Amino acid sequence: MNAALPDVPEVRVVGLPQLTSGFDLVERLDLAMHLKVHGPLEPMGGEQLASLAEQISLKGRGGAGFPFARKLRAVAESAIRRGVRPVVVVNGSEDEPACRKDTVLINRAPHLILDGALLVAEALGARTLVVGVTRNSTEASMQAALTERGLTNRRGAPLRARVQRNPVRMVTGESSALIRSADGGPPLPPGRKVRASDSGVGGAPTLLSNAETFAQLAIAARIGADRYRNTGLHDEPGTVMLTISGAVARPMVVEVPTGVPLRYVLQLAGAPPLPQGVLTGGYHGKWLDGAAVHDAVVSRASLDALGGALGAGAILPIGPETCPLGESLRVANWLAAESAGQCGPCYLGLPAAARGLADILNGGGPAALEALRQVTKAVKGRGACKHPDGSAAFLDSTISAFTDDLAAHVLGGGCGRPVAGVLPLQEEGAAGGGAGSTAGDAPTGQRLAVDWTLCQGHGLCADIVPELIQLGPDGFPSVAEASVPQYSAARAMRAVRRCPALALRIEEEQPPAPRRSNLPVLPPGGSRRALGSGRG
Repeated sequence: MNAALPDVPEVRVVGLPQLTSGFDLVERLDLAMHLKVHGPLEPMGGEQLASLAEQISLKGRGGAGFPFARKLRAVAESAIRRGVRPVVVVNGSEDEPACRKDTVLINRAPHLILDGALLVAEALGARTLVVGVTRNSTEASMQAALTERGLTNRRGAPLRARVQRNPVRMVTGESSALIRSADGGPPLPPGRKVRASDSGVGGAPTLLSNAETFAQLAIAARIGADRYRNTGLHDEPGTVMLTISGAVARPMVVEVPTGVPLRYVLQLAGAPPLPQGVLTGGYHGKWLDGAAVHDAVVSRASLDALGGALGAGAILPIGPETCPLGESLRVANWLAAESAGQCGPCYLGLPAAARGLADILNGGGPAALEALRQVTKAVKGRGACKHPDGSAAFLDSTISAFTDDLAAHVLGGGCGRPVAGVLPLQEEGAAGGGAGSTAGDAPTGQRLAVDWTLCQGHGLCADIVPELIQLGPDGFPSVAEASVPQYSAARAMRAVRRCPALALRIEEEQPPAPRRSNLPVLPPGGSRRALGSGRG
C-alpha cells in the first residue's frame, strides 16, 4: 500500500528541462541561483504578454484549462472600464492527495512562479499580489522568496505582496474560495457565480491562475514563442508537469514534453506493464482502461479524445491484483468528506453516491447501480462550486471504465480481488503531522449540535461558522450536528457563546459502532480504514 506522498517527491525530466532547470544543482533555487540558471527577465506590455500567451497556446494548468490570454485581456478591459487597479493571485493551493507538481515548483523554484506573476502585475498595473498556499513547506518557501526580492505587504509599497495560507482541503483550492479567504472570509466557495476578472479580491478585477501557469509564462517570456514551440506538440507546445503515483515503484513529479506516450511516463515510474486502468487528472478526473492507455500521449486533446482528462496533471495507475471499484470507493468516501457542507447536492449527494457504490460492492444488484446513476445525475450542475461536478464525473467514469468488474459485483458475488489501497489519500499521512498534512485539518473529536427545542432561527451561527452550519429555506440550520475540524474550533466555540437562544452546544463525538461488511477484504498490513464507512 502506498503511503501519502511527501511534499517534494522525486523529480524527473524527460528531454531538456525548462521548469525544472537547476534542480540537479540545488534543492531550492534562491534568487541568486535562479538568476544564474534562468537569467534576467525584461518587463513586457499587456498586449505583448497576451500575444505571447496566444502564440504558445498557454492554458491554465490547474485543471480547467482556460486560455490565459483571454483571462489577461478580460482583466485588463474590466480594470480600464472601472478605473481601478487589478489584483494578481497565484493559486498554489494544491490540496489533492495525488497532486504535488505545484508544491514541487513552489518549494524548489519559487522565483520562476514569481517571475510570471510579476510580469503580469507589471503589465496590468496591479499593486497587489497574493500567493495562495496550503502547506507549511510552500508557505515557508514562498515567504522566503518574497523576502529575497524585498517584497512586503506594507502599506505604501509599490507592490503589496503576501502569502495567503489556507487549510489543506479540496474546496480551498477553488478560485472563489481563495479569493474569499484573501478578503478575510472563510476559505470556502461563496456560491455566487461571479467572474474574478470582473470582481475578485477586494471587489477589484482579479487575474487568478495556477502556479505552474505563471512559471510557464516566465519560461516563454525568456526564450521567446518560437523556441518555446520547438518543444512538444504543435497545437499544445511546451512541457507539462505531472504527478505520478498509485501502483508505481517510484512516485514522482516529472516534467515531460507534450506528445510523449503516456505508457513511457508510466514505465519511468515503475507502473505495472499492463495496468488495469489509469486515473487521469486526479480525483476529479477520469479513468482510462488498459487499451486506451496504450494509445494515449501526454496532451489535453489526446486524453480528452480517449475519455480521460489532463486536469491537474495527476496520473494514477492501478494493477490487475486490486479491485478497481473498491479503490474508487475509498476515493469517493474521501471526496464526500471534503464537502464544504454548504449545499445539498454536495453535503448530501456525495455521501449518498459513496454509499451507492458501497451498495454495489455489497451485492446490491442492478437496483444499487441504478440508484448510483440517479444520484450522480442529480448532483451535477447544482453545487456552489465544481466539487460535486468533479466528484460525479469521477464516479461516472468508474462505472463506465470497469464494466467487467461492475458486472461481477452487480450480477455475481464480486470480483474476488482485495483492495490494496494504492490510491493515496490525505488521511493516510495526516496522523502525527506527516508529510502533506496540516494540524488545521485534523478532527477535534467534537461536534457542533443544535438543540431543536431551543433554536429560534436567529441565524448567527451560520454567519460565524458557515463551513459547518448553513440555513435552510425556513431560516433554521439545515444540519442537526456537524464534526468540528481544528481550523473551525475557535469559530464553533464563538457560535455557541453568541447563540441568543442557547441552542448550540459542543459535544464529544462517539466512535461509530463496528458493522459487518461484504466489501472486498484488505490484505494483511493494509489500511483497515480503507473500505469502512470512514469519513464519507
